[in-house]
Amino acid sequence: MIARIGPVRLAILGALLLMLGWGAHFFWGWYGPGPLDKETSFVVPDGASVGSIAGKLEAEGAIASASTFRARARLLGAKDPIKAGEFSLPAHASGSTILLILQGREGVMRRLVNVPEGMPSVMVAERLMAQPLLTGPVAVPAEGSVLPDSYDFRRGEARSAVLARMQAAMTTTLAKLWAERGPDTVATTPQEAVILASIVEKETGKPSERKMVAGLYSNRLRKGMRLQADPTIIYPITKGKPLGRRILASEIHARNDYNTYTMAGLPKGPITNPGRLSIEAVLHPAQTKALYMVADGKGGHVFADTLEQHNANVAKWFALRRSRGEL
Repeated sequence: MIARIGPVRLAILGALLLMLGWGAHFFWGWYGPGPLDKETSFVVPDGASVGSIAGKLEAEGAIASASTFRARARLLGAKDPIKAGEFSLPAHASGSTILLILQGREGVMRRLVNVPEGMPSVMVAERLMAQPLLTGPVAVPAEGSVLPDSYDFRRGEARSAVLARMQAAMTTTLAKLWAERGPDTVATTPQEAVILASIVEKETGKPSERKMVAGLYSNRLRKGMRLQADPTIIYPITKGKPLGRRILASEIHARNDYNTYTMAGLPKGPITNPGRLSIEAVLHPAQTKALYMVADGKGGHVFADTLEQHNANVAKWFALRRSRGEL
């Protein structure tokens, strides 16, 4: 005999099934895949909230409904505020995932502008001006005032604001390194450290040589010898950009505030923006008697204590260049 379900029980059962169906829909709408068909960049302006940003998410196709997103976020989402910035929303991201991303709890799209070690200030300004997501003008900063590094920025941010962070990073880093300087540095001020570090930066592309090059130039400064650094010839001509040709004899003999072939001591200012390692090398130079160096043909240098040794090294370098057909 089959038991019959009364109308009241049937109504209760129907209500329960309806509630279960609505609950499943509510949870699926939060944790299930969303409508985005491809990865999308999404910008959150300053001062935005979950409520104010929901309409923008709907308009850009990231969610199906702004009102249901707000409701589900209130009941099921974390209570952290959302952050201003530019975010990458993956294809078919759920409402839950989107909220976590906008709260900074999952991957954030990072916009970076990179200043490599040894980039002169005129090229730093050019790089900032070439970034289309930044706004406003920017002046060429003082040489040596920018710390080479990669810097985050937000879409629409002022170029001057990004440059200010670059310069603040140099100020902070230089102050710390100067406070930790060794007793053998020839630099008497932080500015002198930056000037000499800029020469070290331009003279060698090998990180392992920086302290040795700094030690060599420190020795020449102590003896009152001219530094005779080729990059100091080039700087007044190009403001630090590549010369693109061999240095002329007239340029070697040119008299100005930078050319260390015609003047003793340091140039009047830096010739590029040196990196942290070059500044550290100047403040902690290698203990060496070297006074001379010449290229070794492998991207580095051969060092010598005496002019006789140096002349022999130079002869080997020219012989190598002749064998390569460079002379």
